[in-house]
Amino acid sequence: MTTTAAPAAKLPYWVRGDTNAFFGFGVNVLVNVLTLTGLCIGVIKMPAGDVFGVILPALGIALVAGNIYYTYLARRLAAKENRTDVTAMPYGPSVPHMFIVIFVIMLPIYLSTKNPVAAWTAGIAWAFIIGVIVLIGAFVGPYIRKYAPRAALLGTLAGISITFISMNPAGNMWKAAWIALPVFGLLLIGLLTDMKLPFNIPIGLAALLVGTAIGWIGGYMSVPDVTAAAKDIAFAFPHVKINLLIDGLKDMAPLLATAIPLGVYNFTEAMTNVESAATAGDKYNLRSVLLADGAGAVIGSCLGSPFPPAVYVGHPGWKAAGGRTGYSMATGIVIALLCFFGLFGLLGAIFPTPAIVPILLYIGLLIGAQAFQASPRAHAAAVVAALIPNIAQWATGLIDNSLSAAGTSAAQVGTDALTGAGVVYDGLKTLGEGAILAGLVLGAIVAFIIDKRFWNAAIFAGAGAVLTFVGLIHAEKVQWNADGQVTLGYLFLAAVCVLFALTRPAPRTPDEDELKLLSEEVSGNTFTEAPAGGVPVPASS
Repeated sequence: MTTTAAPAAKLPYWVRGDTNAFFGFGVNVLVNVLTLTGLCIGVIKMPAGDVFGVILPALGIALVAGNIYYTYLARRLAAKENRTDVTAMPYGPSVPHMFIVIFVIMLPIYLSTKNPVAAWTAGIAWAFIIGVIVLIGAFVGPYIRKYAPRAALLGTLAGISITFISMNPAGNMWKAAWIALPVFGLLLIGLLTDMKLPFNIPIGLAALLVGTAIGWIGGYMSVPDVTAAAKDIAFAFPHVKINLLIDGLKDMAPLLATAIPLGVYNFTEAMTNVESAATAGDKYNLRSVLLADGAGAVIGSCLGSPFPPAVYVGHPGWKAAGGRTGYSMATGIVIALLCFFGLFGLLGAIFPTPAIVPILLYIGLLIGAQAFQASPRAHAAAVVAALIPNIAQWATGLIDNSLSAAGTSAAQVGTDALTGAGVVYDGLKTLGEGAILAGLVLGAIVAFIIDKRFWNAAIFAGAGAVLTFVGLIHAEKVQWNADGQVTLGYLFLAAVCVLFALTRPAPRTPDEDELKLLSEEVSGNTFTEAPAGGVPVPASS
């Protein structure tokens, strides 16, 4: 049963589990802000003064406002349902967009103009457009969520989590496994079991301190780096940068090609994250979440940040860690203060990366597992189908980056040479474009076919044809007839489904486990409260 509580007025602002979740989620956001700081300075060659004095303070304002808002939503939901186990949605800079705005929007402009400010203004305008599209999506997303199968929604979310959230951290971990693996082991023991540390020390803090100690003792870190970073500390408060935004919007047309599909990606990802939270027992209003995401991107861009914030993958993980309503607000406030004082350079010199990134791999494990656990067992193939486009996008990204590092590209190497080496580049590239929407479409088609609901499968196949035709999936840019062959493929698939629908087959009969899952979904009691530091327990157990 879901934990019931005293009236909302007595709902505590902080519980012991919030400490665990705060250190876990705070480290997660810390890693991402450290990464985007390094990308701005190292890749776009932006002056450190602009990064620490404008971009980070602007991002800080968006993050503190967003996390306080999500704390408010959590407490409102707790009061409405008279519960103490509601967990706030996590909120931070969007990880996929972080890399996309740097490498797809800003870097080409910097390379052609050698002007980092021109690249920066384009990134700001792009983030603004993303925010506007997400605001529009707030009125469309709820209908998509209503009719898409859970396996498709959670499967595509798991695809993002396994590839973009987990694989890079895993690579960094095994570069210095002697630091990372003890940290990872502590996190798994503390967050996936009911084991406790002496004196109830938060496992996230303990893991970070252990990894940092190992890194410093083993010579992985450098004192001169800390000294140099300390010299960059200076307070900066954000100011409105409308002039930069207007400069970027003057050449808006090229930005729309990526902003439109990625704006759709943003509200689709938020939609799957809301579904993930509902699966864990917290049913948030999707429109409220999307409006906050869109507003965060718009506010941040007006203050000079090219990095749109978004609701994060991982709500069930922080719920399992014991996080409730306080951890999100605390994370937003602390990260904002670090941004205002320019402390991220210093933190990056103090904490070894291999001691920080295992928390991201933990989140990837949890979200990947949830997609299978919270979907009907018969829909397992649909979950895998939803994963595949994200894997394809991740793989082609690695190929492109590797070729770029070698001073060439896939076009220069040639399709025949890549195919001869066993790399099906063209097909993977097409499959991975618009991965989250493509995964949603494919997962839904497979789920409806499994259920013998062929009319529904035909509708989603038709939607896949339309989305491909306009370039929102399976195409590099938005345009008419973006990929005629793939469009035709979806139309043929729709025709196959229609032919089978005309035979009027009886829908698949749910098994006993699926009926339990459906009843839990309706009642909102999919999970009970986790044991301290442990995992959520299915309500039917």
